[in-house]
Amino acid sequence: MSKAILYDATRCIGCKLCEQACAERWGHRYDETVAAQEKLSAEKLTAVLSREDGFMRRLCMHCADPTCASVCPVGAFTKTAAGPVVYDESKCIGCRYCMLACPFGVPRYEWDKTLPRVRKCDMCADRLAAGGVTACSEICPTGATITGEREELLAEARRRIRENPEQYIPHIYGEQEVGGTSVLLLSGVPFEQFGYRTDLLHEPMPMLTWRVLSRVPDLVLLGSVLLGGIWWITHRREEVAAAEARKTSPTAENG
Repeated sequence: MSKAILYDATRCIGCKLCEQACAERWGHRYDETVAAQEKLSAEKLTAVLSREDGFMRRLCMHCADPTCASVCPVGAFTKTAAGPVVYDESKCIGCRYCMLACPFGVPRYEWDKTLPRVRKCDMCADRLAAGGVTACSEICPTGATITGEREELLAEARRRIRENPEQYIPHIYGEQEVGGTSVLLLSGVPFEQFGYRTDLLHEPMPMLTWRVLSRVPDLVLLGSVLLGGIWWITHRREEVAAAEARKTSPTAENG
């Protein structure tokens, strides 16, 4: 069974200890200036967003079938059986296709580095491999973020919604979006208020990409036929016009 993170926004108090724990794990700077930035960056791999109605986290969703991995030409991204989508910077060539392909707009680039790399949350893959939990789950004082088996967390999320329907939006974000993710979200307010897309299909994005690409040979063949037809018609018109011109020319009449 794969691991997952369940974040319950109704239990979040906006303390941002998850941000701090994440920064410490990665060796990133974390001060008042960084804490005030409610957005992801190359040095801030999770962010707590605040609105009048409450809080929400942003981090890599760790898709079951990640688009970042499908578009990466060098295999720098890998979906592990344990759940995390990990990144091997030694393979990265800096093409940034992953940034364009991610349906959640997560990957960030080190624009200010001489040898820049892509950065994103790796769901504390090393900690999970050692039998632990993510740093953000471990430090959360209210249990707003917890780590566990994905199916068990889904069952827990359904229980919370069922027992407190007035408290939650009746939707577990990440259960089915783009084929499912290893980060699951609960909220008492619409997810789109925090910038989460609600128009995503329940089918993995790489499958849609493959369907488009698989039709390319047919489109190329059809295009070739159409272009060939247009060329023949145009060329034929030129031949007919030239023949008509010869018939009506003075030289043709004198002959």
